[in-house]
Amino acid sequence: MPHLNPATWFAALPHEWAVFLLSMLPITELRAAIPIGLTVYDMSLPVTWIMAVLGNLVPSFFLLLLLPRLHDWIIRQKYIGAIFKKKLADAERFFSGNHAKYGAIALVVFVGIPLPMTGAWTGSLASFIFKIPFKKSFPLIALGVSLAATIVTLITLFAGGAWRALFL
Repeated sequence: MPHLNPATWFAALPHEWAVFLLSMLPITELRAAIPIGLTVYDMSLPVTWIMAVLGNLVPSFFLLLLLPRLHDWIIRQKYIGAIFKKKLADAERFFSGNHAKYGAIALVVFVGIPLPMTGAWTGSLASFIFKIPFKKSFPLIALGVSLAATIVTLITLFAGGAWRALFL
């Protein structure tokens, strides 16, 4: 059975690479990588932050480049193409209300708030659905990832200190 503790998944690697790889995974992203880097691996704050942000941006970079090609391929498929096209159009119609007005800010906030189902992976998918071009969406996602990394770092530092002050 696989280990359920993400801190052990890449423990055999140098800690910097473990944080980088944990940040790449959609299940952990930097929301888990930063606390693990700071508390479990005892890494410095700047190195942890930089490795987590870079690791989180790698999948986004490739998703933003590959999703349009994958979309084109799926649309050409005989059975699922029409269904996929309709579902994508429905999602675009449902979410497109204020997108033109608030799209850039919304993308940064969506990626930057460290909650479940938000982050670089989902932000890349949202960018594709709303047809935000790579040159515009990648910097916005990078800004959101940096915001999320800062929030998670602050929560890790202050919540951990408060926890130790109260219970240890």
